[in-house]
Amino acid sequence: MKHRNAKLTACVLTGAMIFSVSSMITDATSVSSFLPAAGLALVMEEGSTLEEVKAAASAMDAVVSSDQEEQGSSAVSYKVDVSGINAEDDLESETEGEADSVQEVDETGEAEAVAAVTGENTNTEEEKIIEDTETAKAARQVGGQSSDQKEKSEKEDALSEEEKEFSKLVIAKVNDYVNIRSMPSEEGEILGKLYDKSVGNFIQEEDGWYKITSGNVTGYVKGEYCVTGEEAVALAKEVGTRVATVTTTTLKVREAEGVDAPVLGLVPIDEELSVIEELDGWVKVDIEEGYGYVSSEFVSLRTDFVKAESREEEEARLKKEEEAKKAAKEAAKKAEEKVAKDRAEKEKAASAQNNNSSSNEAPAPAPAAVPASGGSDLGNAVVDYAMQFVGNPYVYGGSSLTNGTDCSGFVMSVYKNFGVSLPHSSSADRSQGYDVGGLDNAQPGDIVCYSGHVGIYAGNGQIVHASTSKTGIIVSNANYRNVLAVRRIF
Repeated sequence: MKHRNAKLTACVLTGAMIFSVSSMITDATSVSSFLPAAGLALVMEEGSTLEEVKAAASAMDAVVSSDQEEQGSSAVSYKVDVSGINAEDDLESETEGEADSVQEVDETGEAEAVAAVTGENTNTEEEKIIEDTETAKAARQVGGQSSDQKEKSEKEDALSEEEKEFSKLVIAKVNDYVNIRSMPSEEGEILGKLYDKSVGNFIQEEDGWYKITSGNVTGYVKGEYCVTGEEAVALAKEVGTRVATVTTTTLKVREAEGVDAPVLGLVPIDEELSVIEELDGWVKVDIEEGYGYVSSEFVSLRTDFVKAESREEEEARLKKEEEAKKAAKEAAKKAEEKVAKDRAEKEKAASAQNNNSSSNEAPAPAPAAVPASGGSDLGNAVVDYAMQFVGNPYVYGGSSLTNGTDCSGFVMSVYKNFGVSLPHSSSADRSQGYDVGGLDNAQPGDIVCYSGHVGIYAGNGQIVHASTSKTGIIVSNANYRNVLAVRRIF
């Protein structure tokens, strides 16, 4: 039987890497140089039989399968060219077969494989060993990266669309604020502040600093004072406020999911409600009557985060607050003058009534004496005036302090008596006057805002408000629900 050289070509891929397994197949093989472009050429020793080629190919199968499992390869392939093996070939056909093989390799760019077939490989054995070792090392690294990337991809796939967005956030976790600088260094110019629990969008990480964009500020914050990625997903759900804005004229809030459920309360258009839970086609919200359900068809949903404040915005805010305080003082002065005038007129009317016993006209109620419970005199006067109407009815959409009013109508009408114009909307009341920093800083007369509700702080941890159609105008503990804002008018 005539024999000829047989060519075995193998290519093992992991991602975009090609690495050598040839030295692991059989001691009867000689290894050519590593071919980055076309794979690895394995050349059987002269005189190899077809059976030996098949045995080598089988060994290659086992090694490839084993290495694929170890490296986490996503694609593995190899090719065995045995077209030159033919027991009936003579020496002439053997030469022609080799020529065909050379031509085929040239056409596919495997020039170095030709050198291996013809014995013209100029690489030394030492170079081959170095190449094989470095290639295998690179393959292991790539395999590890592929595994990490796969795990990361699986985690990302498990996240909801909202959670994926949260993972791209950078959230401050500090006592007060972290500076946003112009470069990733404490030498950078301060562009703004990212306050505790405030949020920015992640751009990139550089030397332990996060480049973010938040509000109107783009710059760097020190990574040790912030969280991002998986930690941000969990924290975002705590610091973010999920809001449902009413998009229909009057929205019915029901006691349970479904249009047949009893109506718990009514909410006007543009009112913003705190979201408790999102369900299939329904949203659980917080209103004065309690937790209820609204159709998702009639609300728009969003998540509100506190954003960074630039230096210019901080200066503008402080200036605005100062102007609001001045305006409040002016309004208080006018209100005090009005109260004094009203009191004088009522006293005069009472005196005239005493002098004219035939008169049937009842005097209008005068404001009660201002209690010495802290806060401004005018703020206490507001409370005293509001207290006169406790017990009167609640009417949705109303603004009459005697015949019926809703929560924002009550606040609006009380302050109207002091010459102050306020909107008939609990959501809009959150931007009136100036913020005092929460319930701990509240004074009598301040407006206390809740989800879909508003009242007047009465002092001693209480509010006076038009509560519900069942209770009417009552006095309650101010912290009976989650407070969204406390605003000061006077």
